[in-house]
Amino acid sequence: MAYDCASIVRQFTVPGAFRSAAPYGTGHINDTYCVECVAAGRLVRYILQRVNHRIFAAPDRLMQNIVRVTGHVRAKLATASPANIERGTLTVVPARDGKAYHRDEAGNWWRVYVFIEGARTYDVVQNRSQAFAAARAFGAFQAMLSDFPAATLHETIPAFHHTPSRLARLKEAIGADAHNRAAGAGAEIAFVLAREEMTTRLTTLAGRGELCVRVTHNDTKINNVMIDDATGDGVCVIDLDTVMPGLSLYDFGDCVRTTTALAAEDERDLARVGMSLDLFAALADGYLSSARALLSPLEADLLPFSGMLITLEIGIRFLTDYLEGDVYFKTHRPGQNLDRARTQFAMVASMERQMAQMEMIVARLR
Repeated sequence: MAYDCASIVRQFTVPGAFRSAAPYGTGHINDTYCVECVAAGRLVRYILQRVNHRIFAAPDRLMQNIVRVTGHVRAKLATASPANIERGTLTVVPARDGKAYHRDEAGNWWRVYVFIEGARTYDVVQNRSQAFAAARAFGAFQAMLSDFPAATLHETIPAFHHTPSRLARLKEAIGADAHNRAAGAGAEIAFVLAREEMTTRLTTLAGRGELCVRVTHNDTKINNVMIDDATGDGVCVIDLDTVMPGLSLYDFGDCVRTTTALAAEDERDLARVGMSLDLFAALADGYLSSARALLSPLEADLLPFSGMLITLEIGIRFLTDYLEGDVYFKTHRPGQNLDRARTQFAMVASMERQMAQMEMIVARLR
């Protein structure tokens, strides 16, 4: 759908004259545009986004989270690294009515960020230096928010990383078998059910107070970190829509799942699927370099397990969606969600085979 970006941008306190807008990035949830404006003879760029309110049911609460979290990070940067304050966190441009968003006549929700120049995102990690930089940035993000009252944030997607809830929904989908697909996914269903004990391990520890609930990002793909063009350092953590209370292990685990994969997420040749131990080592090194003081000994011990758990969880979600008729994840061919589930489970198996080495890496880095 085409939008009148010029008129939408005019609803925000963006100085200067609108010049152009073009689709930007590779995100699948929100509609994103790079906007160019001219102010005092200088070209200035912004990011304009339409928030997908079908996925995020309360965009006003989502934006409240983002404003509070970025404000907290900005205050930390002002003290510790003032030279990085404009690039170290997202800058929300308010609407003309003072809100952090604008809602148009069609009911769409819009926001504007200042464009971070001299840095970019990568959809696929290119080397271990990038893996280190991304994990270090996510660890630093958690560390700067370690004194933020996590319980005061809204849950933008309830039970997002609550693995037992994900498993319960899978069991419901198996029982209903609304699309007669369960018989063709018998091996995948059996794989999950054989690992049911894994799904409750972190929630049980959190319920007993042995794991601390923190402010977490919850979508720690490498393309959610801006990498500096000149230095290769992680400059800014972006895509804060799922920032909410959670476990630090969820963030590290999802970083492992998405960064160490040796094949595409829907790879059909499972012989090509696995986890790169070298990239895992780079992630652990980067994350611990910035978050070591934040983590308890138990959290550090569970870093290798967290990657395996979150990989199993996303596999459960793909399998559930397949059984429910592909209603959540976008698909481009029949059976794609089942293929996605199979790759995740092959990744889990790869991690199981390498778990002892992963634990040795973390022990050495600690």
